Amino acid sequence: MKPYRTVLKAAGDEQIIQRSRFIGDASPAASAEEALAFLEAVRARHRDATHHCYAYIIGQNAGIMRYSDDGEPSGTAGLPIIEVMKARGVVDCCVVVTRYFGGVLLGAGGLTRAYAHTCAIALDAAGVCVMHPTETWLAEVPYALWDRVRHELAGLPARLESTEFTSAVAFELSVKTQDSQRVRDCLARVTDGRAEMLLEGERHSPWLEG
Repeated sequence: MKPYRTVLKAAGDEQIIQRSRFIGDASPAASAEEALAFLEAVRARHRDATHHCYAYIIGQNAGIMRYSDDGEPSGTAGLPIIEVMKARGVVDCCVVVTRYFGGVLLGAGGLTRAYAHTCAIALDAAGVCVMHPTETWLAEVPYALWDRVRHELAGLPARLESTEFTSAVAFELSVKTQDSQRVRDCLARVTDGRAEMLLEGERHSPWLEG
């Protein structure tokens, strides 16, 4: 399993350029079918728009890449969108830029800049994240050690997903696979080896950039 970049959620943003309204929407899409379904949902939401230009990249090795100018001059819409996506390194993602024409011609350069920037603000709204190979650990410590463990976790590259207080403190951790040994060594140290830990599984999980 290797890390890859995508967007965290479906979201969008918009801007007005020379009276034209440009609306950018980005969404995770694990397949071409999901990407096209997202496109159709955007089209349905803006039925009276002039253009719905889009691009999607599917697969960690960019196995499927498609884009469309949807009636804009060739190379001024879909291509700028996909170039921004490639520059940001996102895959398993679809971006749709909807345009309501405002009556002012922007020219090829103006259109290219408008579609590229609208794609960028859509990706920002959706939140570019890194999908890292991530382990889920189930752990248990005595009550007397919980404050020490909680303090240690605050400084570790791990997410505390849940806690349960019964005869001991049981908790679930998400940890990047690359950081797993370090986290487990730290917990073993602060509990004098009394932390019981069980690996539940490994999957790709989102971690925000920065």
